[in-house]
Parts: sequence; structure tokens; C-alpha cells
Amino acid sequence: MPSALNHNNFIAKNINNDIPDAGVHPINIYALLKEREACWWQARRQLIEHQEKKIFWYGENSLIMWLLWQLVGYVVVAMALMLLNNMLNLSLSLWQYIALFILQTLFFVGILAVKGRLANKLQDEIDNDELMREETFNEMIILAEDSLYPDVHAKSPISLRQLGDYLNGEFHLSSLHCLLQKEIKAGRLIMEQQLLEVGVLPPELADVELIEHADNIIYKSTL
Repeated sequence: MPSALNHNNFIAKNINNDIPDAGVHPINIYALLKEREACWWQARRQLIEHQEKKIFWYGENSLIMWLLWQLVGYVVVAMALMLLNNMLNLSLSLWQYIALFILQTLFFVGILAVKGRLANKLQDEIDNDELMREETFNEMIILAEDSLYPDVHAKSPISLRQLGDYLNGEFHLSSLHCLLQKEIKAGRLIMEQQLLEVGVLPPELADVELIEHADNIIYKSTL
């Protein structure tokens, strides 16, 4: 099956300045689509990382986690003081130890006081990640309408693995699958095998899930 991609023709462009028109060669459109896909994957990874960070540090049981880390901090400081005492023969009085303990506790209380603001800042980053992911995916759809979609309809029926091979493996299977969902929802394509929603999975897991079933996922055109 001939490939639509040529590595030497990949051109990095800004999608906002280069929305394809009727005169743009399909290979160049695939190059732009590949670039947007990389941005989409980066946005998805960043979104997942920020969401995991929010659950870990600001979730329902986050206070227990913060207290545990503070306890670990006390232990680390105590061990460091013991090492310094043994290596440099430093000798601190009881009041100095108490003062150090109080300073460490005040620092922890200060961090807890701004915990809400830190959580709000992280939520803003999550919202920005979601917006970036949606905008990038919409740009991918615009490019796919003049490249991927016509090729899939022309070669229908075609499996997801065949489509990936046709594109020289340049695109992640999960990206292709998500893009083709638009055609499926519009009734222009029929997918024989229904899978779980790969869009909600981490990118790597979504790709693994699809690789295992790529031969059995068949897209048929209704046009």
C-alpha cells in the first residue's frame, strides 16, 4: 500500500497562519497534521500530569499526605543535625533544637495557609491544558478533512493497522482513532469493533490498547 507521507517533505508551520486551502498538496497537509498531533500529545500528557498532581497534593486525603511529608521533614532535619554533629563536632543546645523545630513548623503552617491559592493556580493550569488540547484537536480535524478523511473513504474498508502502515507509522494509532470518531459520529464512517473511550486514557496506554486490536478495528465508508 503506497504511503502518503514523505519525511523529506515535512514542513513545520503554524496552523493559525497556514490553514490549508484547495491548492495545498496533501503531503504538506499531513506534515502539518503530524505537527499538530505532537502538540496534542504534549497537551494531553501535561493535562494528565497536572490532574495527578492535583489529586496527590490537593485531593480529599491531601491533608494526611501533607502531614506525613512534614513528619518526614522532621526526621530528615534530625538526621542531618546528627551527621553534622558527628562530622563537625557541632553541639547545639536544647533551645536551639526547639527553635529549629518551631521554625520548621511555622514554615509548614505558612505553606498550609496558601494551600488554597496553590490549588487554584494548579486548577488554572489544568483549565489551560484542557483548552489547549481542545484547540489543537480542532486544528487536527481541520487538517484531517483535507487529508486523512478523504484517504480513509477512498481506501474503505480499511483497518486501523492498515491505516497506520499507510501513513508509515508516523501517527499514533490513538490519534487516528480519535480523529476518525468525528466521521463516525457524523455517520460517514462505520466502525465494526467498539472499544473503550481512548481519549480518557493516558496517551501511552491508549496506544497500547489500540495496538492489540488494530487489525480488528475496521472503518467502512458510507459515502
